[in-house]
Amino acid sequence: MPTDKYVVFARLLRGVEAMSRAAVWAGGLLTIASVLLISFDVLARKFFGVTVGGADELSSYAFAISTSWALAFATLQRANVRVDVIYQMLPVRVSAVVDWVCLVCLGVFMAYLTWYAYDTVATSWIQDSHANTTMGTPLWIPQGLWLLGLFWMCIVLAVMLLRASVALVTGDIETVKMLCGLRTSQEEAEEEAAAGERLIRGESKGASA
Repeated sequence: MPTDKYVVFARLLRGVEAMSRAAVWAGGLLTIASVLLISFDVLARKFFGVTVGGADELSSYAFAISTSWALAFATLQRANVRVDVIYQMLPVRVSAVVDWVCLVCLGVFMAYLTWYAYDTVATSWIQDSHANTTMGTPLWIPQGLWLLGLFWMCIVLAVMLLRASVALVTGDIETVKMLCGLRTSQEEAEEEAAAGERLIRGESKGASA
C-alpha cells in the first residue's frame, strides 16, 4: 500500500486490506473444501457405490461465495483486468484522472449489483425459498454469504475512492496510481521475484528438515 501522510486514511486502508486478506483466505479454504468434497464423492461412487448427497450443490454455493469474498482483495491489489492500449500513451496526470474515473465506474457498478443482490436475498427470506434439491437448502443462507462479500467490496471501494479523490485534488498523483492505477511491469516483476524467493526459502527449509 502507498505511504500515506493522512493517518486516518492510512489506518483505514491497512484495516480493509487486512480484513480483505482474511476474507480471500476464507474463500480459498472454502474452495479447497468443495474440491475435497467432490473428490471424495467421485471416489466413493466409483469404489463403494455410494454418493455424498449435495456435493455439486454445495460446491456451487462455495464458488459463488468465495468469488464475492475475493473481490475486495483483488481490487486492492489492482489485480482486476483493464485494457491499456490507449492508457499507456496518456500523460501521467490524464491517466491518473482515467484511473479515478474507472474506480468511480466500478463503484457504481458494484453498488447496483449489491442492491439487486440484496433484493434477491430479501425475497428469498420473505418467501422462505428453498433450493429445488434433495438438500432443500434455505436459499437466503448461501445468498446472504454471497451478499456479504459484495457489501464488503462496496465498503472497500468507498474507502479507496475517498482516498483517491483527496489525492487527486491535492495533486498526489503517485498515491492515485498506487491505489487504482494499472500495475507496472516493474511491480509485477518485483512481485514475481518475491514469490520466487519465498519458494526458494521454503524448499531450503524442507531440505534442511
